[in-house]
Amino acid sequence: MMQNMSRFKSTHYIASDSTSDQVNHPPHYQRDGIECIEAIEAALTPEEFRGYCKGNVIKYTWREQYKGQDEDLAKSQWYLQRYLAKEKK
Repeated sequence: MMQNMSRFKSTHYIASDSTSDQVNHPPHYQRDGIECIEAIEAALTPEEFRGYCKGNVIKYTWREQYKGQDEDLAKSQWYLQRYLAKEKK
């Protein structure tokens, strides 16, 4: 699987300036030049990955009032954008 990772390029999604690093490219989700989301996408079928994205949209929207507030909404938006990008393909 890891040899297939070179075909993925990181994509930036819209987030507020104050949360963009933690939303678009959190350092704790990167290792050896590969982002965790890219490894997850490579491991799942397209249908499974869309479900993963939709689940995260629900999770971050659900908890925003109790935990991360605006940052959680930005994360929800990030996953929604990623989902929509997959739907266009």
